[in-house]
Amino acid sequence: MATRRPTFPAHRKILAVALLIALAGLVLVFWFYQSRPPVEDNLFLKKAGFSELPGWQQDDLAAFLPAFLKSCAKIQSLPPSREMGGTGIGGIAADWQPICAELLTLPPEPGVLKSFFEKNFTPFQILNNNIETGLFTGYYEASLRGSRTRHAPYLTPLYLRPPELVMVDLGKFREELKGQRIAGRVVNGDLLPYPDRAVIESGALDNRDLELVWVDSDIDAFFLHIQGSGVVEMDDGTTLRVGYAAQNGHPYLAIGRELINKGYVPKEEMSMQAIRSWLEANPDKASELMHKNASFVFFRELQTGGPIGAEGVELTPERSLAVDRKWLPLGVPLWLVTEVAPASSSLETEKFERLVMAQDTGGAIVGPVRGDVFWGHGDYAYDMSGGMKSEGKLWILLPNAVVARQSQGS
Repeated sequence: MATRRPTFPAHRKILAVALLIALAGLVLVFWFYQSRPPVEDNLFLKKAGFSELPGWQQDDLAAFLPAFLKSCAKIQSLPPSREMGGTGIGGIAADWQPICAELLTLPPEPGVLKSFFEKNFTPFQILNNNIETGLFTGYYEASLRGSRTRHAPYLTPLYLRPPELVMVDLGKFREELKGQRIAGRVVNGDLLPYPDRAVIESGALDNRDLELVWVDSDIDAFFLHIQGSGVVEMDDGTTLRVGYAAQNGHPYLAIGRELINKGYVPKEEMSMQAIRSWLEANPDKASELMHKNASFVFFRELQTGGPIGAEGVELTPERSLAVDRKWLPLGVPLWLVTEVAPASSSLETEKFERLVMAQDTGGAIVGPVRGDVFWGHGDYAYDMSGGMKSEGKLWILLPNAVVARQSQGS
């Protein structure tokens, strides 16, 4: 007996077709968004007034003054026609030099300084495309223990810059590459990549007398590479301050992200202290993880009272900011609005609204609305920098002469 083929009402057929079409549409939308290239960073400036800067009236600008004066001393030594850097938004040294000269004549009183900035500068909010907020973190001057000679427990070297290492500012060759740098070594006329962290730590620089000092912890040395500067307590009772001299050209990789991806540390618990705790608790896996960050830093001895930033001036705790100099010039004042909390405390975050100076940079600092606050040296700086990872907003203060010239040219 023949079986009868089931039939469906017409409206069910229409519904089934509609569902198939909708499903296909969802697949296409998903494919479109997944296949699109990520939106590239792009800097935009939105003019503002000082009354629009959250916390402007509360900041003690007398505490900010030392940081600005250090940059002014650098700016005053530049040729007047020298560009301030970044994307050209900062103008030239001649736009800043009269301001710096006037500042030296003023008493360090908060009210006087506020009037000075409001008279000479115009604030602009920094946007990444149309996005107002970005990530703000902290860094510190590391503490280590070391010796001039290699003996237990001082077995991890901090290296001087190798003479064959070539660092290239690509902006000197192409305008569109401003702020981008590479490094390597020249072999038979070709610039080739320099050895990465794993190769160097496997002995690539042995027997070349490049060891500046030997320290007693490879983990401390690793964090020094991230922070860029530190104070080494020597085994003879003296202290040695070391600072950034060069970098091997390999991109920086945040190993904290690796710990999160592997499920070793929950994202909400991630901090510098959490990374250190994991490395110390897993010595059999620590080297492998640290080697994932191929970036390697070389150091020099400093005869200063503090670390030297990328601008070439001594950094000021809680007033110096590392920025991405592809987008922002060094030596300019920035108004930062974000939050801070110590890593050792479960207390709620506090507002961080103050004037800072763009005086440094770093491998992890990428994008127009991105910054790293320098906290100084010691336990407090370590605690505060390790717990800082917050969304924030940023404004740049530009001399009125720069604003007027840019307005005429637009």
